[in-house]
Amino acid sequence: MTQTLRHDGVLIIGGGLAGLSAALEAAPRSVLIVTPAPLLEACSSAWAQGGVAAALRAGDTAEFHAADTLAAGAGLVRPEAVRALTADGRATVEWMARLGAPFDRAEDGDFSVSLEAAHSRARVARVGGDGAGRAILSTLVAALRGARHVMTWESARLRDLIQNADGRIIGAVVERDRRLVRVLAPAVVLATGGYGGLFARATTPTSLLGEGLAVAWRAGAEIRDPEFVQFHPTAIDVGLDPMPLATEALRGEGARLTDGTGAFLLGPEADADLKPRDVVARAVHTAVESGRGAFLDARSALGDAFPSHFPAVFATCMRAGLDPRVQPIPVAAAAHYSMGGITAETDGTTTLPGLFAVGECASTGVHGANRLASNSLLEAAAFGRRTGRAAAGLETRPGRTSVAVAPSPDLSREALRRLRQTMSTQVGVIRNASGLERALSEITALDDQTPGALPILTARLIAESALARRESRGGHFRSDFPKALPQARQTILRRAGRPDPAPPRQEEIPA
Repeated sequence: MTQTLRHDGVLIIGGGLAGLSAALEAAPRSVLIVTPAPLLEACSSAWAQGGVAAALRAGDTAEFHAADTLAAGAGLVRPEAVRALTADGRATVEWMARLGAPFDRAEDGDFSVSLEAAHSRARVARVGGDGAGRAILSTLVAALRGARHVMTWESARLRDLIQNADGRIIGAVVERDRRLVRVLAPAVVLATGGYGGLFARATTPTSLLGEGLAVAWRAGAEIRDPEFVQFHPTAIDVGLDPMPLATEALRGEGARLTDGTGAFLLGPEADADLKPRDVVARAVHTAVESGRGAFLDARSALGDAFPSHFPAVFATCMRAGLDPRVQPIPVAAAAHYSMGGITAETDGTTTLPGLFAVGECASTGVHGANRLASNSLLEAAAFGRRTGRAAAGLETRPGRTSVAVAPSPDLSREALRRLRQTMSTQVGVIRNASGLERALSEITALDDQTPGALPILTARLIAESALARRESRGGHFRSDFPKALPQARQTILRRAGRPDPAPPRQEEIPA
């Protein structure tokens, strides 16, 4: 028998930076956090190395930061959302610092900042060189443990959303201790992360399979631009799954990308390796696929300073039997960030009343076709805070519910392996029609074996949208359509009551 719990407050699904920021800002309203793993585990926020992008130093402004974000997004960024994000930059960093986040400081006591790719100015606040994500998230977890308005269910999974007869989201079905619990709540916040785990080569936790996006789609929420996946060019290629990350800040400090012969991948110019990530990722992918190999060489730029400047990357390399002080680091392009997702405003509201989405599972319009480095942690915290305040303002709306409580089936280990390999091979860095059609055939075969599995649904939305986008733009590159169309258009997916995904369509983005 399914248990029912009535929670008069905010139900948050996800324990990363976005979810925890929302939880803290929802005070004094009661909050229940549901997370599939213990806090600090299996979430991308804790693995982030670069830091938080914000205008923090003299000579930089929120307007300059917005301009860089607009340029990186390749025409699909929503200007009003970007302006909201960058305007919140310094206040968000200062909020995290007040909670205890130990950001690196300059001699004048202000935040120390670093340069990353496609930023016109140094503006990335870091912690211990490459430990920003875990340090910031640890700070928020400590604050959360002391917050009397928050209760946490760890090792519990989202299985479905609950709607009333009007389509409003009024709760969620959660699996906890192998039992299903119907949690009814005035506001449900999805902070479930991205879908990098759908790819065999990924830098994100393998458990991030886009299940939050899938349940939102099934409930009727609008999905936007799922084909846009950012592939990080410098995943450390030492046979690990997921692949460890070599932060972009290494290139900001002068590390260079070369092939196996020592030739520069993108040219000898000092800033050649700081081009937008999609450009760098394709160069690395092409070098690896051609057999030349790709390497990140920090010997001259850092040498003996490597352990103190980038301790996390150094430790990862040493565990793999590689000393980056004297050896180039083998790298490959890997799925790193999901730029598409559940259509959401800057306060997390979605197209379904009662449902909010924030962080990597949401598409707020600030990343467009190509996320600017280190904007993701800023978005998670800044918009997470806004979402928490907005969700806390909703009151209980009673109504008759309609929900199936049988959970969607889980994929077998072999089926998930096949899906991940298909996504990396056919829906990866470089795509074309024949490869995408092969991917959809494999996805259909897997769906026939395990009907209704949430990762398969998300994979289908990605592949169908990639096939429909007959151009190259940002993180989406089609070798059969290598140029961008004159007008940037967003992919909009609306289920409209159909049992299967409706064909993707594209809408012009407002100027």
